[in-house]
Amino acid sequence: MSQHVLVTGGAGYIGSHTVLELLQAGFEVTVLDNLDNSCEESLIRVQKLTDKEVTFHKIDLLDKDAVNKLFDENNFDSVIHFAGLKAVGESVDIPLRYYHNNITGTIYLLEVMKAHNCFNIVFSSSATVYGDPATVPITEAFPLSATNPYGRTKLFIEEMMRDLCISDERWTCVLLRYFNPIGAHESGWIGEDPNGIPNNLMPYIMQVAIGQREALNVFGNDYDTKDGTGVRDYIHVVDLALGHLAALNTLPNIEGCKPYNLGTGNGYSVLEVLEAARKASGKDIPHNIVERRPGDVAECFADPSLAQTELNWQAERGIEAMCDDSWRWQSQNPLGYKTDD
Repeated sequence: MSQHVLVTGGAGYIGSHTVLELLQAGFEVTVLDNLDNSCEESLIRVQKLTDKEVTFHKIDLLDKDAVNKLFDENNFDSVIHFAGLKAVGESVDIPLRYYHNNITGTIYLLEVMKAHNCFNIVFSSSATVYGDPATVPITEAFPLSATNPYGRTKLFIEEMMRDLCISDERWTCVLLRYFNPIGAHESGWIGEDPNGIPNNLMPYIMQVAIGQREALNVFGNDYDTKDGTGVRDYIHVVDLALGHLAALNTLPNIEGCKPYNLGTGNGYSVLEVLEAARKASGKDIPHNIVERRPGDVAECFADPSLAQTELNWQAERGIEAMCDDSWRWQSQNPLGYKTDD
């Protein structure tokens, strides 16, 4: 009998790609999403791509009664928890909204799960929990800290889950610390569709390539890196989605609360990504060097060996595939999902 998985935030960028991989692997999937920074069209396309059904409920995790009702009506084996506000800059401007939404929403989810005897959760955490790392590559044993409210919500949720597992051994919590997800499904049907000005490098580059924005601002070229620009571990969103599948499949063998880095173990500089995007798109993609952003670290990349050993997972796709797939998505969907009436 197939496992029934609840995916919170499943209409979002990483969520929709994960739902697709879950369906293809034979899981039964229910999605909960408030559509605050996502679009139901992503799930309609996932259903077309897989020829399988996704049950969708427009619910906010802060509506505990609605979440409880959903659990009353279903028998979930496990939860993958993506739902949350995620813009670093915005979190600095409106920290209380971030704390309330991300942390209170997660508390409600965990309380409802416990009341319905569902004790398995895979949490969408982030490499931001490492703060400004002293060295690279980063292992799961590194000290944890955060440099902004968004990162702190991830950190606090991790701590809550650790405490929960100590208090009650029925819980299994897998904390997946993502590095920098980019790319799109190779079909070009689903991809990253940011609201307003993109916060992340790749969608911004692609919007310049397609002519929606004039030029990319590169924040600082005086870091102690190979070309002076910031170095990050970019991971293809499909590899990331498959990491969630690997975590679900490994849950029965995991005890308590376990963190795993999901990255490639390779660092690419901003200028290297820009060059790969130029090749993929065939466009010039102008850029300007501007001042560093406060809080940005010089380089940040993962040691993903624990996930390889314990989850039997590793990233397969390189920077060329990430850029090719991003460009296919952007060029076929210049306005994201908004092209469909």
